[in-house]
Amino acid sequence: MHWFVKGGPVMYPLLVCSIVALAVMVERACFWLKERRGHSPQLIHKFLHLTERGLFDEAIAAAQGTRDAAARVLVNGLSHHHFSLEGALEVAVQAELKRMKRYLGILDTIITVAPLLGIFGTVTGILVAFGALEGQIPDPKIVATGIAQAVITTVAGLGIAIPTVISYNYFCANVEEAAGQLSTHVTNVQILYQKGKARRPDAGEPVSV
Repeated sequence: MHWFVKGGPVMYPLLVCSIVALAVMVERACFWLKERRGHSPQLIHKFLHLTERGLFDEAIAAAQGTRDAAARVLVNGLSHHHFSLEGALEVAVQAELKRMKRYLGILDTIITVAPLLGIFGTVTGILVAFGALEGQIPDPKIVATGIAQAVITTVAGLGIAIPTVISYNYFCANVEEAAGQLSTHVTNVQILYQKGKARRPDAGEPVSV
C-alpha cells in the first residue's frame, strides 16, 4: 500500500488492469482445464468408425451431449449432412474457436496499455521532480516523490504486462493447437462420410450393425 500511494494517481488504472488481467487469466486457465478433461479420443475414433460404416444416426447418438469440442463439431456437421455437411462443419468450427478466443482481446489490450500507463506515470513523476527544481530552494521531498512516482509506475506497468503477455501467448498457442486438431477431424469426417455414404443400404450395399 505504501508503494501504491507513492506511485501516484496512475496506479489506480494500473490496479484495474492487473485485476482484469488476473481475472481473465484465471477464467481462461479454468476453461482449458475443462476442455482437456472433456477431451475423448476414444469417442472421436468411435464416431469416425461409425461414420465410415455409414451408420450416421448411430454416430450422432454415440457423441450426443459430449464435452469434447471436436466431437461437438463432428456431430453438428453430420446432423446436417442432408443439406450441407461442409457448411455445418465450418459453422461449428467457428463457434468453437470463438469460445476458445474469448477474452483474449482484453489481454492483448492490457499488454499494450499497462506499459503505456507506466510510461505516462514516469513522465508525470519527472515533471513533478522538475517542478520542484525550478524554485530557488528545491524541496528534496517533492523531488524524491516525483522520482519515486516515475520508477514505481514503470515497474508496475512492466510487472503487469510481462505475465500477461506470457499468458496470452500460451492461450493463443492452445487455440492454434485446437484449431489444427479440429481441421484434421473435419477433413477425416468429410472423407469417411463419402465412404460411409457409399456403404449405406440405399447405395446398394448392406450395412451390418
